[in-house]
Amino acid sequence: MTRSNLIGGEMLNWSDLHPGDARPAAGGPAAVALLAAVLQPEDSVLIAGAHAADLITAVAAQVTSVDLLVRSAQDAEELAELLSETKGEVFCGSLDRFEVEKKDGGAASQHATGGAGAPGAGYDVIVVLDGIDRLVGPDTAGFGWVAGVERLLGRLRAGGRLLLGAENAFGFQRLVQPDITAALPRDEDWGRDVADRAPAGLKPLTAALRAAGVADAGTAGTVQTYAVFPSLTQADVALGAVDGLAGVVAARAVASRNEGPVLMDPYRLVLDAAGAGLGLELAPAWYFVIGANAPAVLPEGVVPAGEGVLLEEHLLMALRSDDQAELRRVIPGYVAWLASGGAGSPDNVILDGTSYRLFGDAQELDVVEHLARFARRALESGSRQPWPAAADPHALTARLAAMAGITLPEQEFSPDEVVRPRGSAEQLTTVARLADELAHASARAILFEGTVSGIRRSLPYRVGHAVLNPARVIRRRLKRVLRKVRR
Repeated sequence: MTRSNLIGGEMLNWSDLHPGDARPAAGGPAAVALLAAVLQPEDSVLIAGAHAADLITAVAAQVTSVDLLVRSAQDAEELAELLSETKGEVFCGSLDRFEVEKKDGGAASQHATGGAGAPGAGYDVIVVLDGIDRLVGPDTAGFGWVAGVERLLGRLRAGGRLLLGAENAFGFQRLVQPDITAALPRDEDWGRDVADRAPAGLKPLTAALRAAGVADAGTAGTVQTYAVFPSLTQADVALGAVDGLAGVVAARAVASRNEGPVLMDPYRLVLDAAGAGLGLELAPAWYFVIGANAPAVLPEGVVPAGEGVLLEEHLLMALRSDDQAELRRVIPGYVAWLASGGAGSPDNVILDGTSYRLFGDAQELDVVEHLARFARRALESGSRQPWPAAADPHALTARLAAMAGITLPEQEFSPDEVVRPRGSAEQLTTVARLADELAHASARAILFEGTVSGIRRSLPYRVGHAVLNPARVIRRRLKRVLRKVRR
């Protein structure tokens, strides 16, 4: 690969591959899977923006030639060295200064003006999975998101493919964990034109793509949209639809990224949003695949095939609705499946009617440990429990095990163990529920005390007390006399 070509707008003392106070470069298994599905061996590819080095080398191993456009001079030198045996060039600078004509059968050549306007000119595929924002530097003004998309579309050959990423300004990350550093200036927070900001939300982004001329850019007008989890920089999964078991996969990805204190339980939040049909709109980021067809799930196979629901969700719904008949039907069947060789806790098992199958890796636990894991996760979720006495893992596990005819020895558990709900919102809900239960219990105690006081003031009680009280006195005196006689 040719050494880096400076095209203007390059950043000398800066790195997107090794950021000190900025987000890392885009990458992840879903990004690798998308490129593997879209790229062809004969393609000429432009990778624009901050992409992880392993992602770039994966592209170079699949196609004929690769050009790179990065804004960091340090990154340009490093990548040119890394891809020294690869056909292509590295361009260092801002997208608004990038004017390249890709000739048939040859490498890219730099031009001061013009573009990929000649017949057959341009790239077969342009990869911008990191988005448009990091394609310009601090000395670029008045170059908005739509203008960036238009510039990239202008570099495509007829029938070319564009792989574009975009962050969601109001995704699950805003609801799960507040960004306490949002008001602190970072190295990459230099001044920008107000109009340079990317559209916020999926519908505005889709409208902006149409405004940029996606349907007229020689890409056949096809646009596939993927919800990316847990983030654009670490794309573990990309889903064409966030529903059913795909929602569970997304929830797991978001929960794995937010293990500390959170405003809301990330796992439950994503599942609830998926159930309401909002999983795609609230995704942390999106991939737009323009002019190509790719699998609905990336990487393929991460979402289990077939029908069914997660057993944990089914049991939690039964708990919330106090459907104890359903619990007594499902729990024995699940325990029987475990006894027949099954190896999964309810959060790792799919229920399809009366059949069970594993969702993910096997878990080498005994029956009680599987039920205890569900009991703990149910309490962490802040889910309503129909039994006031089952407010700790031991009591809830014992009650669930009893439904399958299993009696738990008391010494296996710590009766004083308390499990806090995962998120602050769930904790507040639990506090409100416990306060309501305490208020009802206090009201019952006051009613009981009033009833007893009324009985004591009644005429029958006083007559009985007057009649029986002398008898009690005589009986006590006789006992004292008899004790003296015996001595």
